[in-house]
Amino acid sequence: MANAGISDDERFTALIRQHAGIVRKVAAAYVRDPDDRADLTQDMLANLWAAWPRYNATRPFATWMYRVALNVALSHVRAVYRDRRIMTPQTADHDAIAATEVDHEKTAALDALHATMARLDPLNRAVLLLYLDERSHREIGEIVGIRESNVGTRIDRIKRKLREELA
Repeated sequence: MANAGISDDERFTALIRQHAGIVRKVAAAYVRDPDDRADLTQDMLANLWAAWPRYNATRPFATWMYRVALNVALSHVRAVYRDRRIMTPQTADHDAIAATEVDHEKTAALDALHATMARLDPLNRAVLLLYLDERSHREIGEIVGIRESNVGTRIDRIKRKLREELA
């Protein structure tokens, strides 16, 4: 996996920096508390590092990164349910972290979207997150482990649910 003059560790670090938004978005979609979000982010990065030797460089790095990050997030959600803690809706800050000006109308719409997303089951939340990130049906299916045809069906159902709840 090494490029000319670049170590495997340097390549991993560069790819993580280039695609850091993926980890932030996934963590924000599944955890509200900033300390818990930081812990989940660290878990994702540790799992990415542990899985790095098995990364197939012929596949898109972002797809692989999403898959690992979502698997860690879903494991976290299962652990939370096992511990009988109550999940709370995430905040809208994951899309607005870099924003310098606050658009209150846009923020209110994002808050409503995130509250609705928080009520989705973890798999549908992952599908929606990837869809909003403009991933193809094929790529979404590959990341979450369902058939491409099922992705379209899930997206249609999620859209219908969003329209009903946000109307």
